[in-house]
Amino acid sequence: MNTAHPLAPSARLVGTVVNRKEDPRLLGGAGRYVDDVVVPGMVHAHFVRSDIARGRISRIDTSAAQAATGVVAVLTATDLNPLQRGPMRATPMLGMPGEAPERPLAERDVKFVGDPVVLVVAESRALAEDAAELVEIDIEPLPPIVDFELATDAPDLVHAGERDTNVFSRMEIPGGDGFEAIFETAAHVIDQTFRQQRYLAVPMETRGIVAWWSPPGHEFRVWVSTQSPHDVRAITSRITGVSEQDVRVTMGDVGGGFGQKAYLARDEQVIILAGFRLGLPVKWIEDRRENLIAATSSRNERVRVRLAADAEGTILAASFDQLDDAGAYPLSGSPGMMAAMMFPGPYRIARYACSAQSAFTNTCPRAPYRGPWQVETFAREQAMDLLARDVGVDPLELRRRNVVHRHELPYTMASGMPLVEISPEETLAQATEMAEYAAFREEQQQARAAGRLIGVGISLYIEPQTPMSVYGAEPCHIRVEPNGTVDVYLGSGSHGQGLETTTAQLVAEHLGVDFDEVAVHQGDTAETPYAFGTGGSRSGPVLGAAIRQASLQLRDKVAELAAHRLEAAAEDIEIIDSVASVRGTPAQAITMSELARSAYWDLADLPPGMEPGLEVISRYRAPDLMYSNACHVCMVEIDRVTGAVKILRYIVSEDCGVMINPAVVNGQIDGGAVQGIGGALLEEFVYDEAGNPLTTTFLDYLLPTASDVPAIEHGHIETPGTTAGNYKGVGEGGAIGAPPAVANAVNDALAHVGAAVFAHPLSPPRIRAALDEVGAGS
Repeated sequence: MNTAHPLAPSARLVGTVVNRKEDPRLLGGAGRYVDDVVVPGMVHAHFVRSDIARGRISRIDTSAAQAATGVVAVLTATDLNPLQRGPMRATPMLGMPGEAPERPLAERDVKFVGDPVVLVVAESRALAEDAAELVEIDIEPLPPIVDFELATDAPDLVHAGERDTNVFSRMEIPGGDGFEAIFETAAHVIDQTFRQQRYLAVPMETRGIVAWWSPPGHEFRVWVSTQSPHDVRAITSRITGVSEQDVRVTMGDVGGGFGQKAYLARDEQVIILAGFRLGLPVKWIEDRRENLIAATSSRNERVRVRLAADAEGTILAASFDQLDDAGAYPLSGSPGMMAAMMFPGPYRIARYACSAQSAFTNTCPRAPYRGPWQVETFAREQAMDLLARDVGVDPLELRRRNVVHRHELPYTMASGMPLVEISPEETLAQATEMAEYAAFREEQQQARAAGRLIGVGISLYIEPQTPMSVYGAEPCHIRVEPNGTVDVYLGSGSHGQGLETTTAQLVAEHLGVDFDEVAVHQGDTAETPYAFGTGGSRSGPVLGAAIRQASLQLRDKVAELAAHRLEAAAEDIEIIDSVASVRGTPAQAITMSELARSAYWDLADLPPGMEPGLEVISRYRAPDLMYSNACHVCMVEIDRVTGAVKILRYIVSEDCGVMINPAVVNGQIDGGAVQGIGGALLEEFVYDEAGNPLTTTFLDYLLPTASDVPAIEHGHIETPGTTAGNYKGVGEGGAIGAPPAVANAVNDALAHVGAAVFAHPLSPPRIRAALDEVGAGS
């Protein structure tokens, strides 16, 4: 258990709602995004992309484009690919199994519609787009591999000549002796396949980058929309051969990432190579169609789940068999591996077997998306509802009978993953109590008698935070300036989490300074300490702990200096609102600005052995095991005529440890839940059999709007975490919990007429077809 620092004051800011520091800038239109970057001599890039899903390139003619007005260069694989000096993968992915072939621009063949083949660079974006129309590319079409469920056994290969299989990655944990016998003798067995559709991150700000190699200055400047500026620096160095110390990456405001910007993709790396070759600042801003067809995709998965239970519904064994679509050039390893390890989740399951595979296809590359392992909750929670119906008990009661209790912690899942510091039973109780679950069941009976289809769904899950073994220790650099104000430098970078606000709260709390006098700096590799970046719900438990640790370390020095100046003991010094005083004697006080001036200028007055200045850089090494958990409850009504789903209420009980700022926590929950609701009901990126994308605009790819999402009701359980400060992450939870909660609510409503839907999205045509199949349509 973490103990309080002896000099820390009672809580004053942590746990308090304060106005976000970011909001005046962002809401006032003063945010600075990549497209706002203007550099003298800047040129603009536009990609010519394949309109064939799979084929051999027989001819590329760029002569007309080269001669077009304002064109600076027309670059093909022949021009750029030989410049690649090192691997294109993100640093945490180096050495991991399941690598895809790497190439900046398509060379001999194309692998998906949207594959970049030619880069046109011109004096303006419009001129680059006009010249791109003049590029002639002849491609001999080949039969594409589009269906990931057929890809693993397909005779054709996505990467023929480079890989001898379409299997990108595979793992398996067998159930062991007697495992199948459990299913043969169990009183209740569920065996169901669930399918989750391909849907996308769709950040408000599409991808963008400006890359400029200046040979005279021997400096490589990169401005980019990213979640990981320091890794962009590392990749820039690796692929160009320019020393990291000569590369400076700047990340300004980021209009959403959701995993799509966690790892630098091919397109951005092509721009870096183009800037290196041309010695000019090259800007590329992705348009919305490019973002939909060529950025990254996610979630396209099939899972078969089997549950065996005794007569009372106690789960005896489970199996999880997963296959997902990696696309042509996946940016990360298979999410199915983590999903397989997490599948037992918050339930006591004695025996378990699992397998996870990922298949190459001739489609858009896969990348992490908010809660990449989410399919384990998606499938498990739906299977739990099916088991409850088979046993003949309410889904809430079945969960109560099988949920892990706090007194059982630490508890090791049947997959081998140990669970610590979670409260799934408590969140289940709080969420269902808030939902007035019993009263809804009574209302449901009355509604059914009147011919209405209403339902309630529960989703209970555990959210793992990305371990330190993947991303290393987290830094924080804090400096009290000579005037007493405080600058904080973070290796991480915010893309919507409110880190400027929560960082200032933590520093103000633990260093004892005024909140308004804390300035937070991030996203510039020239001034911030090295860290991979944000992702995996690490900001609360890991970055928060790093900020707390650095603040307390600096507080020790401030207290020692104040004690020397005030002729008191350091342990008697309290520091509040940038004033240090002797506890119990407030008249004996000195301001932070006076202490800072003394630390930097009055060197003769420093305590013996103290280094001048007030500054600390600290790295926090977190444990590998960190979890938050939550319960979602969704209530819906289905229109029998149209098949449309209306959400009546939506409740979330979240255990996120100690909340730094409740408003930020709720905002993170809401954002994730809305994305999950969109995935459950609306969003689907569709290819035809030839690999042509069919949902290339927002007229076809449907996103949730304010009218589709109800007001989300929040409950909180604050179970202490395993990192200093007891903070936990909430960034991914909403997107994990929402799809199965909505699915369970829909199928609870449909169960009354004997219908069910196990493929997403739960669109009106799909629901109407299920109703018609059982003769229950209106």
